[in-house]
Amino acid sequence: MDVRFVTKHVELQDEMKEYMERKLSKLEKFFDRILDVQVEVDFTRGMYVVEITADVNGVIMRGEEYAQDIRKAFDKGLKNIERQVKRHKEFLKDKARMKSHEELTFEIGEFINEVSGEAEETFNDVVKVKRFPLRPMTAKEASMQMDLLGHNFYVFKNAENGGINVIYRRKNGGFGLLVPEE
Repeated sequence: MDVRFVTKHVELQDEMKEYMERKLSKLEKFFDRILDVQVEVDFTRGMYVVEITADVNGVIMRGEEYAQDIRKAFDKGLKNIERQVKRHKEFLKDKARMKSHEELTFEIGEFINEVSGEAEETFNDVVKVKRFPLRPMTAKEASMQMDLLGHNFYVFKNAENGGINVIYRRKNGGFGLLVPEE
């Protein structure tokens, strides 16, 4: 497992890096296919912000925590990642169990796109560009990935039809699926 450290507004001591690497290596006892981990440490407004991003066999997991002590912030973020890794491992076990019994499919019914008003802000400058790999997955897997990341939407390549889709969390509950027409 490859561990990268990114620091902003803080100097990370070697013993703290060793502590973090030692704790992160224990993640492999939960799931052995963790490819790499990035630990981002920032100091803002008197608080340490530790963001841990792990690539678990192609599934991105993220934990972010704030604390006045860098060790506490890291430990809390690591607990978030551990919980996500355990949940992902259980999901994979359940998925394998379901495939062995019978072929079940998860389909999201038709959703009506609701647009409430026009955007008041104009689009001037792109502030940030984020690149990510599109992996084929089902809508259920995409919704789980979205939950693991803590986002409100997720862009993915639909394994059923090969198209690029967006799944999002609706304000009144449930999920929506955006499927572009050609």
